[in-house]
Amino acid sequence: MEFEPKKMPDTETEETDIQKEYETAQKYEFETEGIEEKLKDILKDNDKEAAEELCRDVHYVDIANGLDDLDEDELKQFMFLLPEEDVAGILESAWEELQQKICSFYTNDQLIDIFSYMTNADAADLLGILPTYRRKDILRFMKKSDSNILKLILSFDEESAGGIMTTEFIALKETLTVREAINKIKQIAPETEIIEYLLITDKLHRLQGLVDLRKILVANDNTLLKDLLEEFPFYVYADDDQELAANIITKYDLTILPVVNKNMAILGVITSDDIISVIDQEYSEDILAMSGVSKDEEFDSGFFESFKNRIPWLIINMFTAFLASSVVGAFSSTIAAVVALSAAMPIVTGMGGNAGTQTLSIVLTSIARGEMNLKDDWKLIFKEIGLGLLDGAIIGIITGITLTIMYKNIFLGVIMFFSMILNMIVAGVTGFLIPLILDRANIDPAVSSSIILTTFTDTCGFFIFLGLATVFLSKLL
Repeated sequence: MEFEPKKMPDTETEETDIQKEYETAQKYEFETEGIEEKLKDILKDNDKEAAEELCRDVHYVDIANGLDDLDEDELKQFMFLLPEEDVAGILESAWEELQQKICSFYTNDQLIDIFSYMTNADAADLLGILPTYRRKDILRFMKKSDSNILKLILSFDEESAGGIMTTEFIALKETLTVREAINKIKQIAPETEIIEYLLITDKLHRLQGLVDLRKILVANDNTLLKDLLEEFPFYVYADDDQELAANIITKYDLTILPVVNKNMAILGVITSDDIISVIDQEYSEDILAMSGVSKDEEFDSGFFESFKNRIPWLIINMFTAFLASSVVGAFSSTIAAVVALSAAMPIVTGMGGNAGTQTLSIVLTSIARGEMNLKDDWKLIFKEIGLGLLDGAIIGIITGITLTIMYKNIFLGVIMFFSMILNMIVAGVTGFLIPLILDRANIDPAVSSSIILTTFTDTCGFFIFLGLATVFLSKLL
């Protein structure tokens, strides 16, 4: 399909439509800003109609955010004003703590009815946060066909492809005719999340390919599906990490991605919508891990929970700081003889750390996208050596000239020049190799890379700079 750039409105009708869209957006923004006041009015009057109207006018996500300010009794009062369909919508959009509170208000039978308005994937996620005894009771009293699907999803790790897949898709046997396929679609479509693309299987339910619904609608009634299907080489196994699924969908711009077992039988599909939350989650985890913070910590986490999550990494950083400090201590006599060295040392280590972080960020991003690995891309280390040499030379010239002018000693500037080059090379090589080696060892490279990088650049920076200063000490005095 050829892309056509969006044209500016050239008719009164188009201008009117755009104005209406703008006014609707402004109206929605106004609605979301007043949620807290509306919730208070609804609770004050115990107004069921107003509660249902709020759910029609405002997105469930924004309502869930507004509910965060209510105490438990107010939250319960509001939820009991809503029909089951709206309760399901809010539960799907709420975060785990709020979901647990809301679920505690309802009996198992009521939750089963609420689940009927949710996708199987969302219902499984909700079941996963409930106490084990309650989860078992709910599954036991559900229809066997529904409970089997939820048990299947729950059997996979929550961060695996099987844990995020949906089972609400259409799969048709390749031996069906177009007429038979259309009749099947009419039966299944009302309870299906995805109907644009149909997965085609053999008699053992193994994935054979995919057919666009449009192609079925225009084909001859007696045409077999196996004659219409297109090969679809993209799939993941149920126990594959969700990050792999995200990489495949984003790399190949897919709308759906089948999830199969070891026999290639289809278990479910992952949609591009599902992947948006996965990407956000993985990105947040990596950023937190690089900073030495647990992925479970939130801005409003309890004081002691935050303390427990942060202190282990701070202790590790403390020991690495002692390592760098010991290097400085070994050259204490040199520093005592030339006081200017103490002022120049942070420049070397600071610039090395910045250069290493640049490389580290690029490599971590490439690893996360599945674009890079140690076996295939190790030769790129020579690029980092070259960059370290060139960047170090430029920064070294600037800092060297500055120190020469400040302390009127050209040898101090020369030492800074060579120290900067060598530490920039170390930083680039370290920032490149560390995440790739950790990834090869099946260790999350985002977790430890920054700590190892900081240790290397600080320790090597001090050693290089003070080592050269010791060699040329007589020239500095």
